[in-house]
Amino acid sequence: MTEGPTDHPADAAASPPPPLTVAASLAAVQGLVLLVVAVLELASVSSDRVGLGLSTSLFFAAYGVVLIGAAFALWRRHGWARGPVLITQLIVLGLAWNLREHVLAALGLAVVGLVVVAALVHRDTLAALDDRPGAARGED
Repeated sequence: MTEGPTDHPADAAASPPPPLTVAASLAAVQGLVLLVVAVLELASVSSDRVGLGLSTSLFFAAYGVVLIGAAFALWRRHGWARGPVLITQLIVLGLAWNLREHVLAALGLAVVGLVVVAALVHRDTLAALDDRPGAARGED
């Protein structure tokens, strides 16, 4: 029996492959960290920098929400979510490089960024995110 254009692969209801789960989980944690940073920034707003403090808090909160949404979409195997998560990891790796004099912080950021990038380019993740029916089963 062949699958029609609106049918999903037989394993679509199965759980995502482990690399995809790792990438989505770590991206969600990064999003939560951004939300915490937004709250901390908002709590530290002083009267002489209200505009900067509010805009910075809004930026971190919006980025955190978008990243959590992308992580959830990635876990649900939506291929579009791979881009925002991958771009975030490139930013994280650049931030790790800039913080290299703070070894533990830089190392933590770099390890998380590299693990997520490796998980996003893993063949099981690519197969799970492929739009073609049967791609995850190796059919072409």
